[in-house]
Amino acid sequence: MVKKLLSCVREYKKTSILTPLFVMLEVILECIIPFIIAKLVNGLQSGCEMSEVIKYGLILLVMAMASLFCGAASGWNCATASCGFAKNLRHDLFYKVQGFSFANIDKFSTSSLVTRLTTDVTNVQNAYMMIIRTAVRTPFMFIFALVMSITMSPSLSVTYVFILPVLIVGLAIVMASTMPLFRKVFKKYDALNESVQENVSGIRVVKAYVREDYEINKFNKASDNLKNDFTKAEKILAFNTPLMQFCMYTLMLVISYFGANKIVKSGGSDMLVGDLSSLITYSVQVLMSLMMLSMVFVMVTMAIESARRIVEVLDDESTITNPENPIMTVADGSIDFNGVTFAYSKNADKNVLENVDLHIKSGQTIGIIGGTGSSKTSLIQLIPRLYDVTDGDVRVGGVDVRSYDLKTLRDAVSVVLQKNVLFSGTIKENIRWGDENATDEEVERVCQLAQADEFVQRFPEKYDTYIEQGGSNVSGGQKQRLCIARALLKKPKILILDDSTSAVDTKTDALIRKAFAEEIPDTTKIIIAQRIASVQDADQIIVLDGGRINAVGTHDELLESNEIYQEVYYSQTKSNEEVG
Repeated sequence: MVKKLLSCVREYKKTSILTPLFVMLEVILECIIPFIIAKLVNGLQSGCEMSEVIKYGLILLVMAMASLFCGAASGWNCATASCGFAKNLRHDLFYKVQGFSFANIDKFSTSSLVTRLTTDVTNVQNAYMMIIRTAVRTPFMFIFALVMSITMSPSLSVTYVFILPVLIVGLAIVMASTMPLFRKVFKKYDALNESVQENVSGIRVVKAYVREDYEINKFNKASDNLKNDFTKAEKILAFNTPLMQFCMYTLMLVISYFGANKIVKSGGSDMLVGDLSSLITYSVQVLMSLMMLSMVFVMVTMAIESARRIVEVLDDESTITNPENPIMTVADGSIDFNGVTFAYSKNADKNVLENVDLHIKSGQTIGIIGGTGSSKTSLIQLIPRLYDVTDGDVRVGGVDVRSYDLKTLRDAVSVVLQKNVLFSGTIKENIRWGDENATDEEVERVCQLAQADEFVQRFPEKYDTYIEQGGSNVSGGQKQRLCIARALLKKPKILILDDSTSAVDTKTDALIRKAFAEEIPDTTKIIIAQRIASVQDADQIIVLDGGRINAVGTHDELLESNEIYQEVYYSQTKSNEEVG
């Protein structure tokens, strides 16, 4: 895990190495300064000349400036290294997620991936910052301050033997109590992010059903669970400060008492005032270093769980990868399903598709109908290899889709999914997702085919109209038509519309199908629809039922022989007559 994370340091290795070096120099200077001050105080006590005071003063000034420089340098390098490390970590995570198949994304869930890219990366960044700076500073400070204390007065340094165990045991108890709580927190972060994501993306549904109070309560519950664990952990951590202060003031009192006693009884022969003041300073440095070390352990404990979650994503391999020698061209838009069986998970109790045999010629228009849960979407997702079959094979242009280069295959297959997504940016920018080098004329042309040009021209900014995140400032029907235009711009050999005209009226739906038939006759068109009217002119209509092909035929053939098709047709015809 550590090796995987350190690979993200890359170009920030230099600053990562310079940080602890400057920290060590800063610690050495901070430990020498009290020693010089002791010499100055002792000199004043013995009645030294002003020249000696100036000499010590200049030495202290130079050392203080050097310590300041080392501190600033370590801080600058630490900030650069930790922020750069986090940047690379986010880059690697995002790049990895972009290469995931749908199955990988299903495995982690969107909300969990968001948490890992944000909260978890921040935790690891903070831990890395503490490791290369504070975690180096504390042991060095502890060792140097302890050595200087023993140098100043071996007999008084014995007091550490009684105080340090109290602090160490206390800090160990605090850390042991908080670590399990911090480990539990991250799953609750996922739950909180999931609540927020669902609410924001479905805000219109929430308002339509007046479910604001329910969603608020749901969010409050997730937020309170997170708060309660953090509060419990912070309450335990709060014991750090009073424990530290108790040990520090006790040690100062003990050293002051015995030190003053030595000075008075020996008349300054065994110890001077300057030595005592420096010893008190060193005792504070020793205890503070232990205090900081405990905080490092707490931060690292939090970060270990975050690091584990991050590495889990980085180590996960996409279930769909390019073959060793991929085929780089798609001959035509023919599609063949040969004994295809499919399940979303290896451990699934039931297959989604069972023994599907289907053969579609290039350029044909195919309609697919079926009830909810009949696996219409699952069927078409196998064509561009968004998922891999469990058994059998899917062929495009006569070649198994697993033999193609993924980009080549997906460029040849345009899918307008059931959930239409537009990204923040202009209409023109959204359409050019299909072809980033397309001219303005090509953009307008595909919009005309998708019956989108008519409403785009009514916008004041026309094709430069800004689309809000998720396409919230256009209607459902407008969003569908823009997504169809985007798919057409790829000039695909296969065009799949997954219930992508459900929000447009029947007239517009008919115009879109007419434009397809006239303008892209060589493109294989697969239309999944709930309305019989959307597919009745297709060359072949596939009736799916429970993951199996129930029937294949033309509109007239199915209307004559297939019960499912008859039921859908007559129910829709009756509904239309009642509405009329």
